[in-house]
Amino acid sequence: MSRADVILPGATLGVMGSGQLGRMFAIAARRMGYRVHTFSPDYDTPTGQVADKEFTASYDDEVAVRDFAKGIAALTFEFENVPAQTIDWAAEHGPVRPGRNVLHICQHRLREKEFLSGAGLPVAPFWKVESAEDLKAALAKTEGGGVLKTAAFGYDGKGQRKLAGTEDAATVWAEFTASGPCQAVLEKLIQFECEISVIVARGYDGAMLTWPVCENEHVNHILDVTYCPARISEAVATNARKLAELAAKALDLVGVLAVEMFLCADGSIIINELAPRPHNSGHFSFDASVTSQFEQQVRAVCGLPLGSTDSLQPAAMANLLGDLWSNGEPDWSAAAQFPEVKIHLYGKAGAKPGRKMGHLTAFGVDVNDAAEKVRAAKRALERAK
Repeated sequence: MSRADVILPGATLGVMGSGQLGRMFAIAARRMGYRVHTFSPDYDTPTGQVADKEFTASYDDEVAVRDFAKGIAALTFEFENVPAQTIDWAAEHGPVRPGRNVLHICQHRLREKEFLSGAGLPVAPFWKVESAEDLKAALAKTEGGGVLKTAAFGYDGKGQRKLAGTEDAATVWAEFTASGPCQAVLEKLIQFECEISVIVARGYDGAMLTWPVCENEHVNHILDVTYCPARISEAVATNARKLAELAAKALDLVGVLAVEMFLCADGSIIINELAPRPHNSGHFSFDASVTSQFEQQVRAVCGLPLGSTDSLQPAAMANLLGDLWSNGEPDWSAAAQFPEVKIHLYGKAGAKPGRKMGHLTAFGVDVNDAAEKVRAAKRALERAK
C-alpha cells in the first residue's frame, strides 16, 4: 500500500444509506477530523442530522449519484441493498470500500450461501426455490422442516417463514409470493444452543482484527440483548473468530463484516448470515471497546492501520424499539439514573412497533451483571398505561 492509497483526516467520506449505522459512522469520522456526506432517498435522516451534507435522491438517479460521488474521497455503506448500477456509477469517481462484489454477494441470500459453501465454510443445508415444485422437493430433503426465506431484501425476520415440512407446498408458495414473483431459499431448520456473532475488520493492507464474540438474544426475530463477551468456551470463541476471518478474506473485504452464527449443542458452528458493514450486535463497541466498529470502518476505508478491538469492560446492549413509545415518550430520566448505562438515540422522526429507535449499553463486573443493568434500565423507560 502506497501513501497515495491513504485517505487522511480532512478529506470527505461518503456513506450510502442514512440510518443509525451511518449516523454512528459519521460521528466516528467527524471525531477523527473527516467530513461526511450521506446519500439516500430520505430527508432529515439519522445520518443526515450529523453529516456535513445530506444528498436526497433516488438510488437510480444517475445524475445525483455522480454529483454525490464527485465530492467524496471514498464511498462506504451503512446497508448492503444498494443497486449494483448505483455502485458502478460511484466507482467511476473514486474508491468504493467494500467493493461491488462484496455487496453483490451479501445482498442476496442464495449468492451468499453459495459463496460460503464454495469457500468451504459451514452453512445449513439449503436449496434454491423458484416454484411450488422446487419447494416440495426441497421440503422432502429437510428431515424435520426448514425456513423459507426470500433471496433478497429480507432482514429482522421479514420475508421468512418457518415450515414444519408437512405443509402443502403449493399453498405455502402461493402465500409466499402473493405480493409478486420472487426467488427464495429453503434452509434446513438448525437446532442450536444460542446465536452468536463476530464483527471482523479487514484493512486495505489485508490486516484483520475481531472484537470479542457476542451472544445475541432475539425477540420476534429482532435483536433484543447482546452480551459481550459471549458466555461460551474459549475454544468455541477461537473457532468463531477464525470462521469470521476466513469469510472476510474470501470476500477480499475492505471494511467491517458481521458474521452471524448458530452455536450447536456439540460445539459446532453454522454461519447464518453476513453483513458487510457495522452491525446491531456490535453497537456495544461504541462505548465498551478501545476502537468501535464505526471508527474501524473509517480506518479500513481510509487505508489507516486498524485500532485495538480490546474491551474496556464487560458490556451488554439492549435495543430500544418503537413499541416503547406506545404510552408516550419513554422516561429518559429514569434510565439516566443508572450511572453505568449509556443512552443512544437515533433521531428518527416517528416511533413504530418494531422500529429500532435507539439502544442502551451497560457496563458490569461481568457480562451477566451488565445484562441485568441494561434490562433494568430498559424497564425503567416504560411508562405505565
